Amino acid sequence: MSDLTASVLETKNGFHVDGYEKISYDFTFLDGVFNVENRQLAECYQKWGRVLAVTDMNVFNMYGEQIEKYFQHYNLELKVHKTKIGEKAKTIPTFLSIVDSMTEFGIYRKEPVLVVGGGLVTDVAGNTNFIRVPTTVIGLIDASVSIKVAVNYGNYKNRLGAYHAPMHTFLDFTFLRSLPTAQIRNGFAELIKISSCSHLPTFDLLDKYCEQLISTGFGRCDGASDEVRDAADKINREGIHEMLKLETPNLHEIGLDRVIAYGHTWSPMHELVPETPLRHGHAISIDMAYSATLANSRKLLSDEEHHRILNLFSRAGLSMDHPQFDEDILDKGTVAILKTRDGKLRAAVPNPLGSCTFLNDVSAEELNAALRRHKAIMKGYPRNGEGLEAFVDASDTGYTENNQKEAEALEAAAEKAGSLNATMDGYNVVHGGKVMNGVNGHTNVHVNGHFNGVAEHLANGSAKGLTNGVDGFTNGAKA
Repeated sequence: MSDLTASVLETKNGFHVDGYEKISYDFTFLDGVFNVENRQLAECYQKWGRVLAVTDMNVFNMYGEQIEKYFQHYNLELKVHKTKIGEKAKTIPTFLSIVDSMTEFGIYRKEPVLVVGGGLVTDVAGNTNFIRVPTTVIGLIDASVSIKVAVNYGNYKNRLGAYHAPMHTFLDFTFLRSLPTAQIRNGFAELIKISSCSHLPTFDLLDKYCEQLISTGFGRCDGASDEVRDAADKINREGIHEMLKLETPNLHEIGLDRVIAYGHTWSPMHELVPETPLRHGHAISIDMAYSATLANSRKLLSDEEHHRILNLFSRAGLSMDHPQFDEDILDKGTVAILKTRDGKLRAAVPNPLGSCTFLNDVSAEELNAALRRHKAIMKGYPRNGEGLEAFVDASDTGYTENNQKEAEALEAAAEKAGSLNATMDGYNVVHGGKVMNGVNGHTNVHVNGHFNGVAEHLANGSAKGLTNGVDGFTNGAKA
């Protein structure tokens, strides 16, 4: 939640406003958040007497009955919006389908929506007051920390969004008992990210227990030893704490030199370019491994540290290279991130292991040379540095079941609007012949029913002016 205080001063030619927003929200570690003996979540909704929950199909299929019984126990009426969100369907139509459910529910302005699922679900659904219950390693460790909510647009990750803190986040690591090993591995990458650049003791624990952590769902599966469980709890708590210490002074990402952006310089291209996208953890692992090679080439990272990082990625089954990672993709990723980061590369790299520095003075020649060296090094690793179960499937919140027409409608509208490197420069969007300015690559205009600066071709997120429910079309796709 947030509170805004401001002062207004009269000036010679008008007025001057100073506004200061206090952002306050809580994290609670609570195993068994939907166990009826744990009333903490229910107490958040007693005032309202009801709950609108947004979750993905996989989570609902596994936990829906338990969630329903939990709220029945506390006499709270429950309505569930079930969605399917993959990286390429993290879109305006998906967001608008959630808005439709809020409208149908009759949500009050300050009534919190309950968002249950992985990071993609919380990214899209957190555009109102909300309470967050993440269910994946990425959701628990990484997405739970940020207050950024966003959707992708065209070939750009998180192009349209806002900064909106949840009222409360409940961290229940027992969800990892049912999470596929591929998803445990996927989230493991985020812990490598934060520890290799900011918290060496956590990196040491990941290095020591790597295989056991992945095979036991961070110590939550039956048969896990107390030693692994204790190590996992320490890793998770320290990882979240370190992320919060780094991010809370910069919640709105006004400062663009961000330690937690290690692995996020070129990775968006890896997630969105392949026909079947790489999982987020694998995409950032390729970026981190390449960045480590770049740092080693500059003598910022010793040979021993470099090998240690690469070996940990390999042991975890995470990707360090991909056939489509070539000089062309490297150049496109560099051009895109320069716009997001105000003209500077700001590539976070470990220097030394457990600390971080940012690179700005890197030429295309140096980047390409580092890529060639990196690919040569990868030949000495299993699978030439490619990861295990690296590509999204149905466990990624039903990605393979998403409505293809909906995705095609959005892509067509995006191309028409110029977001695919046509008329959009990363900061401005054309609307009705006028340029509407955005902030940090996020466009925030809503004019005459058109969402975020897109003119006649995308009314309420739908292609060719087809609004929700008109002529049999729902959220931009044929019903």
